[in-house]
Amino acid sequence: MAKMKKFMVVHHNPGIDCKVVQDNWRKMANIESATWVRTYINEEEGWRYCVWFAPDENELKRIFKEMDVSWESILPVEETVPDLWGEKWEEHLQKEQVADTLGN
Repeated sequence: MAKMKKFMVVHHNPGIDCKVVQDNWRKMANIESATWVRTYINEEEGWRYCVWFAPDENELKRIFKEMDVSWESILPVEETVPDLWGEKWEEHLQKEQVADTLGN
């Protein structure tokens, strides 16, 4: 299997029915050539920011074309977190655990 890279995919679909998005998420969770990690969504404005592992950008484009899912951009990314090297890392993790914007 090819080495996977991390990508951020941006989708913009104002007014899209959330049921359509959820149906696609169920399908994407079962894709074997790439791995959908998580999605950050602003339902009110129609923006979704999705993290994926994939061998390359073209594989993600192929998946989205097959599923008829539009995208604004697909960017390779590396992850960093605030204060990873500082003394407040544990405090940061505790705040993240109680955030009222966590998904269900």
